[in-house]
Amino acid sequence: MSAPVAGQVGPSSRSARRSRTLLLAGAAALATVDLILKAVTSARLTDGTTVDLGPLTLQLHHNTGVAFSLGAALPSWVIIAATGAIIAGLIWYLLVATPTLTGLARTGATLMLGGAIGNFLDRLDGGGVVDYLHTGWFPTFNLADVFVTTGVGLLILGTLLAPRPQDISAE
Repeated sequence: MSAPVAGQVGPSSRSARRSRTLLLAGAAALATVDLILKAVTSARLTDGTTVDLGPLTLQLHHNTGVAFSLGAALPSWVIIAATGAIIAGLIWYLLVATPTLTGLARTGATLMLGGAIGNFLDRLDGGGVVDYLHTGWFPTFNLADVFVTTGVGLLILGTLLAPRPQDISAE
């Protein structure tokens, strides 16, 4: 058996690169879907129109803060800078961790990152995040929020359900 040649790509590095590429491509696709829905909603509901969908109502709301409008009184650049720093750290962590995550956890990471990027990009104009899903008993939210919340849950669940390495020191 020969030693690997420097620069040669082995199966594990190909797999790691593939999982990172899928994470980033999936997150970009989810962010794109979210931004398209926000643009359509903004165009259709600008005049105060609401659409009743049974348990949900579509109505336009701009959230200048973060979750549950926390920090809404802060200047938009503070929210943008803090959110950008958090997302940069999240991307770094996920790119490092993704090859070792279970499929369920990777799916959660992709959803979480896609939603975070969608809301971040929406926030860059300084007008806040477009929210449009309203239940009447919960603050108005958007698809990116659903992605983030579901993603966090799947990431945690996938991590908790991951097989534990066997202790080989007991020989």
